[in-house]
Amino acid sequence: MQSEKFYYDNKIVRDFGIATVIWGIIGMTVGLLVAIQLFSPAANLDNQYTTYGRIRPLHTNAVIFAFVGNAIFMGVYYSLQRLLKARMFSDTLSKIHFWGWQLIILSAVITLPLGLTTSHEYAELEWPIDIAITLIWVVFGINMFGTIFKRRERHLYVAIWFYIATFVTIAVLHIVNSFQLPISAFKSYYLYAGVQDALVQWWYGHNAVAFFLTTPYLGMMYYFLPKMANRPIYSYKLSILHFWALIFIYIWAGPHHLLYTTLPGWAQSLGVAFSIMLIAPSWGGMINGLLTLRGAWDKVRDDVVLKFMVVALTAYGMATFEGPLLSLKQVNAIGHFTDWIVAHVHVGALGWNGFLTFAVLYWLIPRIYKTGLYSTKLASFHFWIGTLGILFYAVPMYWAGFTQGLMLKEFTPEGMLKYPNFLESTLRIIPMYMMRSIGGAMYLVGVIVMAYNLLRTMKQGKLISDEAAEAMPLVPVNTEDHTQEKWHRRLERRPIPMLVLSLIVILIGSVIEIMPTLTISSNIPTIASVKPYTPLELQGRDIYIREGCVNCHSQTVRPFRSETERYGEYSKAGEFVYDHPFLWGSKRTGPDLARQGGKYGNSWQYNHLMDPRLMSPGSIMPAYDWLIEQDLDTTTTAAKINAMRSLGVPYAAGYEKIANSDLNKQATEIADNLAKDKIKVASNKEIIAIIAYLQRLGTDIKANKTDN
Repeated sequence: MQSEKFYYDNKIVRDFGIATVIWGIIGMTVGLLVAIQLFSPAANLDNQYTTYGRIRPLHTNAVIFAFVGNAIFMGVYYSLQRLLKARMFSDTLSKIHFWGWQLIILSAVITLPLGLTTSHEYAELEWPIDIAITLIWVVFGINMFGTIFKRRERHLYVAIWFYIATFVTIAVLHIVNSFQLPISAFKSYYLYAGVQDALVQWWYGHNAVAFFLTTPYLGMMYYFLPKMANRPIYSYKLSILHFWALIFIYIWAGPHHLLYTTLPGWAQSLGVAFSIMLIAPSWGGMINGLLTLRGAWDKVRDDVVLKFMVVALTAYGMATFEGPLLSLKQVNAIGHFTDWIVAHVHVGALGWNGFLTFAVLYWLIPRIYKTGLYSTKLASFHFWIGTLGILFYAVPMYWAGFTQGLMLKEFTPEGMLKYPNFLESTLRIIPMYMMRSIGGAMYLVGVIVMAYNLLRTMKQGKLISDEAAEAMPLVPVNTEDHTQEKWHRRLERRPIPMLVLSLIVILIGSVIEIMPTLTISSNIPTIASVKPYTPLELQGRDIYIREGCVNCHSQTVRPFRSETERYGEYSKAGEFVYDHPFLWGSKRTGPDLARQGGKYGNSWQYNHLMDPRLMSPGSIMPAYDWLIEQDLDTTTTAAKINAMRSLGVPYAAGYEKIANSDLNKQATEIADNLAKDKIKVASNKEIIAIIAYLQRLGTDIKANKTDN
């Protein structure tokens, strides 16, 4: 039997690599601006399109889906062809995938600063973009499995297992979390509400980290690390245990983001238990990677690419140790809603995802251009300034998190809150925010140096667009004797059973945790006094979402004395049954607003939005003066009422016809009330609606009104 000649497609790898670098610089630059805004409100640029609340989601989406996403596709397209000894299934699908993904990212760049957001963390993009993501993901899947089917290598290497699990799990997560009811081309409401919405979102949010930021990168680690070190992976058996244990356990851990909330206790307990178990497979992968380098530490000392890989694996180990630690209820009680979580996330993002991406770029680009790296000294500079950048970023954020978490819980010997004003804790950690921005700037400088180094590398070489290769054709299965193979070796020859088994494994935990909450209404007890939002309050809530207020303010009071003393009565599940989407938040840069209604007068809310530092000296909140200039769009009121009714909110039949009449009446009352305090503002302005919403929060149940 003669070998077959074919060509690897390096052009698509190059394209995704260039996109990785460009979007990485853009996403990290926006991140640096966001970091500066937290200690210098002037950095919001006095513009509604550049406020923290609007561009913080732009930063997270750009880094996750643009930088990391393109890096994943770069690594998958390069390694998949060589592991399968086959060119990608379709050059046309490869191009559609590349350009479709870039257009999706560009749509995020446009829509998020415009305030077009669903508010779901890591899933803020509106429904038309969600559909586009689904279609492009299907294109990627067809291209990947088409390549697998025409392969010349019988067994699927461990990296491909992780790619398959990534494809199927991200598809499930994205589709389930994107169930929305559109009311216009740029606005929708989630089908889920309150507790149900929170559970689905953090099932998605946690596992987006697991199956977008982790499993494809583990697949890349299993391929590129042995290539870089010129050594086989340490343990095949450990890779099997690592893969199946990781994808089974990870999917259960989402509820640890919702500890001490109104999520049912059994779901919280499952989240904690599986989070603790998660450390075993996670560290199994890290150990498998590090031990691959056993006996090669002299090479690591001299090879900057391997240095990046070692730091990446170390950061992965640190992040996957800290995740289970933070899921312990006693630790979570202090760390949640603080900058400790920000530090934890960025150790993984900057260290694991960032440094592994840099290692792959430095190793891969010279090879497809058939040249050496332009400057190892610049790469070494990048390594050290990037490593220092991570330390300067993470350490201050850990310190800020510990400081804030402990300050907000401290009582005096007399039993009073020592720091009753939330702002005191914010002002205390401003120096840490400054240090964090220095670390981010150092890291960004390293990426820019890398971009220059890679550009010069490309210029001194020539892209081998179609790299010649040769391999024996695949022997038909029925001509081989596989009776002596163990079950997993047989499974490695069958991509569809691998896909189906991976799907079953990740669905077990998903169904057990999510379905009872979604299908059994008694899990969410109702409260008779909780009523739907008025039309004006509903419009105000959508403005609150548009401005990204949930990025800084939570809306759930946990059952701690420190929180009930500061905010009022702890939250009940029945309070959120009409909240599409839920707005519990994940970080408190400002105080919780669950009991905000009636705490201050309308004039206080007005002045606070116009000039936060007038009412709260030292506040880092941007001013929202455009709210007094922009008219409230009431043409959408009827559609919003109809949509909410279809989602189960008990608006009376036909109410949409008179909703604007009620809206105008309530708006006039608020405007008249402001006039008594010599504040003249027309009743049809957006600020009236958001004041109405803020004054509604928490008033459906009796709340303790305490100073904040």
